[in-house]
Amino acid sequence: MKRDTAKDGPLAGLKVIDCATVFAGPLSAMVLGDFGADVIKIEHPDGDALRKMGAAKDGHGLWWKVTGRNKRAIVLDLHDADGKDVFKALVKDADVLIENFRTGTLERWGLGWDLLSEINPRLVMLRVTGFGQTGPYKHRAGFGTIAEAFSGFAHVTGEASGPPTLPPFGLADGVAAYHGVFAIMFAIYERDVQGSGKGQYIDLSLYEPLFSLLGAQASTYDQIGVIQNRTGNRSVNNAPRNAYQTKDGRWVALSAAAPSITRRVLELTGGKEVAEDPRFATNMGRVKHVEEVDGIVGGWIGRHTLTEVLDAFDKAEAAIGPVYDVAQILDDPQYQARESVTTIADNDLGPLRMQNVFPRLSRTPGRIKYGGPRIGEHSQDVLQEMVRSGKIDAALGERVLVWAKQKTKG
Repeated sequence: MKRDTAKDGPLAGLKVIDCATVFAGPLSAMVLGDFGADVIKIEHPDGDALRKMGAAKDGHGLWWKVTGRNKRAIVLDLHDADGKDVFKALVKDADVLIENFRTGTLERWGLGWDLLSEINPRLVMLRVTGFGQTGPYKHRAGFGTIAEAFSGFAHVTGEASGPPTLPPFGLADGVAAYHGVFAIMFAIYERDVQGSGKGQYIDLSLYEPLFSLLGAQASTYDQIGVIQNRTGNRSVNNAPRNAYQTKDGRWVALSAAAPSITRRVLELTGGKEVAEDPRFATNMGRVKHVEEVDGIVGGWIGRHTLTEVLDAFDKAEAAIGPVYDVAQILDDPQYQARESVTTIADNDLGPLRMQNVFPRLSRTPGRIKYGGPRIGEHSQDVLQEMVRSGKIDAALGERVLVWAKQKTKG
């Protein structure tokens, strides 16, 4: 059947099962759903722990409303024979399965890759774990925080005289999630476009994607024995690069990585004499004299208000940006013009603002149909679809539906 991908999204017709919890796996599923995939979210009756994490309004978790968006929520017990039968029936014609149980868990439940790929040889299975499916740490529990430390990220983050610093949000999970989306699409391209017709499983740890983004640290240590350490907001590769406070107490950030930008910044803040100082002619020269560079740039910024700083840098064609909190983000005309934040009509909370779908595709953009649903909200619809299509018999569908209703408020 030909689909209207301009309306339904480029992944319309792609069937995804999300039985992962909290953040990395569910975020991968969210992105696929944003672009039109039919995502069935499988939960235990207690629900994904993400439902109860972070801020909430009227008992509804706001983080869940974002990450659970565009998903159809059903309740299954994967330890139970009936639950397993429904799960296997869902897998039989699914394109993608996303899970993040500890290594070996699905195998212990009799739902491992060998069985599932036999049921559906076209299945692409994303397996997200803290340390991956192999190696001496494969059975260890792993969360994003552990990955942020283990990857080396925390070691290089923070003030030089301070402790290693962890991010205040799910950085490792988020980076892994988007790597998961890439990998899923690679596997589907190979299966459908290259024509193998075969699925495969994807072994995705939480620490490796973040480690891969830390630049040339491994090569630098291998070749010249240098270990990168913490430098606060400064960079080991170029200067000026920092956050600077303005006269009116606001903050701005800049990074003069390109030579042309560097000259404009130095000329604006220190005059031609500073811009032509041979000590500041190269990145490494400015890094060596970073205290002087920061003194010049930071001193100039500190004598001007935020508006004055932004206007002057704009006229000089030198890159700089304000440090925003979320209230300032929602009030900014750039965010508003691009609809970076959108308002959806949520069944529980009414009008609800959240980050829009990114990136933007010109012909087949993604969209948010609804926010994260209630536990088991779509159990009846999904089970009845399976009965009508002959995937399960009516008796099994009724037993699982009765059980689900007993275990949840729905």
